[in-house]
Amino acid sequence: MPPLPSPVGHLWRGFAGLRVVADVHGDAAAFIHAIEGALAADMFIIQLGDLTDHGPDSPEVLRRMFALIDEGRGLFILGNHDHKLRRALTGAPVRGQPEGLHRTLSQLDAAPDGDVLKARAIEEIGRAPAWVHDGGRLFVHGGFHPGMLHSAPPPDAGERKAQGLMTRALYGQVTGRMRADGFPDRVHDWVDRIPADMIVVCGHDRRSTDGRPYVAEGAQGGRAIFVDCGAGKGGHLAWIDMPAWA
Repeated sequence: MPPLPSPVGHLWRGFAGLRVVADVHGDAAAFIHAIEGALAADMFIIQLGDLTDHGPDSPEVLRRMFALIDEGRGLFILGNHDHKLRRALTGAPVRGQPEGLHRTLSQLDAAPDGDVLKARAIEEIGRAPAWVHDGGRLFVHGGFHPGMLHSAPPPDAGERKAQGLMTRALYGQVTGRMRADGFPDRVHDWVDRIPADMIVVCGHDRRSTDGRPYVAEGAQGGRAIFVDCGAGKGGHLAWIDMPAWA
């Protein structure tokens, strides 16, 4: 079966390039820096999900992301923290860390435009793509599965319960075991399933040991670029710049 074309790839045609920004997690100052540099260079911004939680100013991160969407200069991929935030904002029972989701909700409650941001977050997260396949590259938050090359994500991914390919997209590859810190045990066997000449750009897992995005080579010749370097969690915000055309 031939790969499906990206339903959103046309958004960045005509731009000088792409700036792919990792998990922001409420680090508004760093996100603003990434945005300003991209706009100055006429680059379209793809943010890999997890806009909020942990950092000092999740409301400002949302304002900046929504402004990029309104201007036709950016989009964000659906991340697990975004998915959880929407569930909480719509009244669903969710568990959250005091420094994570609960911090974001408190910041939104205190923001003068908090109600507007909450309503917009429900809307935008509800329709954010769970992955974007663009020629020889695929952008996703958590992890890759070959099925993503032949299936478009549901248009209402953010409104749905994570099942099937969406589970891999949001959470990566889990073993079913829990780590000592209470988080799911994750593996990265999916890297070996990336086809030759394909690049998967993702966030979610902070794999870098030197502060730069981590590149993993797969058994079939494909590559994964893990961009998350710990923004909002004691690390810093990272991004990579790529050509606009795949």
